[in-house]
Amino acid sequence: FFFSSRRRHTRYIGDWSSDVCSSDVKLQFLYFIGAGGVLVKHQTGLNPITVMLAYQAMRRMLTKIPRPQGTPGIHYVLKTPFKERPAEHLETAYFASGCFWGSEEMFWKCPGVVTTAVGYTGGHSKDPTYRDICRGDTNHAEGVKVVYDPEVISYTDLLKAFWESHDPTQGNKQGNDVGTQYRSAIFTVGLDQQTLATASKKAYEEALMANGYRKITTEIAPRGIFYYAEDNHQQYLAKPGSRQYCSAQPTGIPLPDAATWLPPTLLQYAPKLSPSELPLSRCAGSKCKV
Repeated sequence: FFFSSRRRHTRYIGDWSSDVCSSDVKLQFLYFIGAGGVLVKHQTGLNPITVMLAYQAMRRMLTKIPRPQGTPGIHYVLKTPFKERPAEHLETAYFASGCFWGSEEMFWKCPGVVTTAVGYTGGHSKDPTYRDICRGDTNHAEGVKVVYDPEVISYTDLLKAFWESHDPTQGNKQGNDVGTQYRSAIFTVGLDQQTLATASKKAYEEALMANGYRKITTEIAPRGIFYYAEDNHQQYLAKPGSRQYCSAQPTGIPLPDAATWLPPTLLQYAPKLSPSELPLSRCAGSKCKV
């Protein structure tokens, strides 16, 4: 009741949000406050109302729970719809690389990306909520949906951004965030994406192992159902009052040039952007550096 198990969503005493506190818990909390007021008056002589007002002011300062902002279904930064079916000339990609807050911000900053959204994917339960995936028993990953214009940015460019923005060797964790929801994964749309993701993984794994890293643990699988996360998580890091948190740990090792691993039959997916045009510095440690 007092704290959640997740570091980046620490909830302090008095969290009154409907998705956290049941009615029974709220009633127990009121009893707790009433008894506390009597005790405060008896022990200190202070007015319990004054103490409660001071407590509520402190709680508002400490509590950092994301609240819905902006227009539901409309990207907070790009001002484009993210739940509607993309136009015919656009393509979609799905990635998971730890905390989806920082991952989404990195992708929406890429030239040619039309819209992004965060959600839950790769698991086995229907309509999961944030609380469901935090329990760790649904096997969903915190994922990012990326809708992009292939005439401006290629899938190969997105793969480079993905690989270089986190450490794909950490298994079911990324930095301080631990659990299956933080695993590295690429959920592909069609055979071409599957082939490109696999080829880039092999190339990046060789580069990482040459620099002392272990084998890549990134899951590559066909896209399943993508369940949109709650509105308060969409484009979270761009919203006023957001906690600028990200525990991604980029390796600093670049993905080898696409010319060395791009399959000859898929040369149409050659990079369209130079490395300097991609926001590859995402986040590190506990402070977001996107």
